Amino acid sequence: MAWIFLFVAGLLEVVWAFYMKQSNGFTRVLPTAITLITMLASFGLLSVAMKTLPLGTAYTVWTGIGAVGAFIVGIAVLGEPMNAMRLLAAMLILAGLILMKLSSTH
Repeated sequence: MAWIFLFVAGLLEVVWAFYMKQSNGFTRVLPTAITLITMLASFGLLSVAMKTLPLGTAYTVWTGIGAVGAFIVGIAVLGEPMNAMRLLAAMLILAGLILMKLSSTH
């Protein structure tokens, strides 16, 4: 169950990062509210996952899901550039997440 909470927390990190960008420096009310709500939910689920998962594993996977997810959303939704170097970097992060999961005893 901890891995499910961690995965959802990572997805919520992508949501709050996107809406933080949309908030224009916290000057737009609705995107700011969505940022704060999803941020709190993400942190809450991360803390629940950390009850059973090691700190290093949980935090690394959470930030990795957020990083790769934000990268994908940036390209797909915001039109950010994709080049070979950025794609390789995202793939390396993803590989690290997979290795972290495989090395976990939980």
